Amino acid sequence: MSASTSGGPTRAVVVDDSRFMRTLIRTLLEDGDVDVVAEASNGREAISVVGEHRPDVVTMDIEMPEMNGLDAVEGIMNECPTPVLMLSAHAEADADVTFEALDRGAVDFVTKPGGEVTSGMPRVKRELVEKIQSAAAVDLDATRGRSRPPTADTNRRTTPDTAPSASSKTDLPEEGSTIIIGASTGGPNVVERVLASLPVDAGLRVVVVQHMPKGFTKRFAERLDARCAYDVREAEDGERIAPGQIRIAPGGSHLLVTADRAGRLALELSDDEPLHGVKPAIDLTMASAAEVVESPLAGVLLTGMGRDGVEGMSRIDRAGGHTVAQNEETSAIFGMPKRAIEAGCVDTVAPDGRITDETLRGITT
Repeated sequence: MSASTSGGPTRAVVVDDSRFMRTLIRTLLEDGDVDVVAEASNGREAISVVGEHRPDVVTMDIEMPEMNGLDAVEGIMNECPTPVLMLSAHAEADADVTFEALDRGAVDFVTKPGGEVTSGMPRVKRELVEKIQSAAAVDLDATRGRSRPPTADTNRRTTPDTAPSASSKTDLPEEGSTIIIGASTGGPNVVERVLASLPVDAGLRVVVVQHMPKGFTKRFAERLDARCAYDVREAEDGERIAPGQIRIAPGGSHLLVTADRAGRLALELSDDEPLHGVKPAIDLTMASAAEVVESPLAGVLLTGMGRDGVEGMSRIDRAGGHTVAQNEETSAIFGMPKRAIEAGCVDTVAPDGRITDETLRGITT
């Protein structure tokens, strides 16, 4: 059963302008032991209903009359801060709006139930309820009030003002050092801040596994590319990854790091079954990197619920790599990092603003 902070079932408010969709979501949630305490048909009504009922979590549609979901998220965060889970359509056009909702304070998103409901009801219900549980567990104090990093000039070189303190010209990691970053709920904005602060002169190879549905990771990569001085793209099967490149694991595929006979790193997509209920799985990417990467290697595990990444961090640690976990105070959900720390495979625990420094420090030669 999904539990609220008061010890009872998780209490949710469902916001959607479609009566059919509100009824469907209510049914799915109540079948998963989530208590739907109220509904709203537009953003303005949502702000009022959330203030009245004080739920643990809100499911929020994007396109609604009178006030859309973006403005409603902002209003809720200003008047009655509550974790908001966005319901986004599969369409790529919705991806940009969804990321904007995360910027305004939403904690996560899930694809809105559609035509697959009749054929895949158990899967749809499980995904929605799990996302509700995860969103309800978010520590808003750890996520609010953080500014987005400035858009990066992709031609810039690092300067004393832009480079992390650990990465002065004489202390840069060896070119071609590899970093594997794993994140889940609350991760996109943290990933953005970490990548935006990587020094260009380091020539790093970075692989990011962010739990995210298929259809959104390409837009996530494009968004990061506009805010980072590295070349950021969604990973493709069989491509080599070179210094100065960041690749994002595609939603719906596992991503493995491999090496050819010359020792050059490449990326391989796998259609294996989900691991820990997720695809891509952080564990698989980290474990594969630990097997083949011979240059300095670091694993970074950020905010998220569950234990994905724990085994991967252990593999990197055993292979002699450096491991960094986000601390509790700045994690939206201190689940994955906590389990890795408890497993004894983390070298450094750091707040999100120090993740880059501590990662670079561990792979500096």
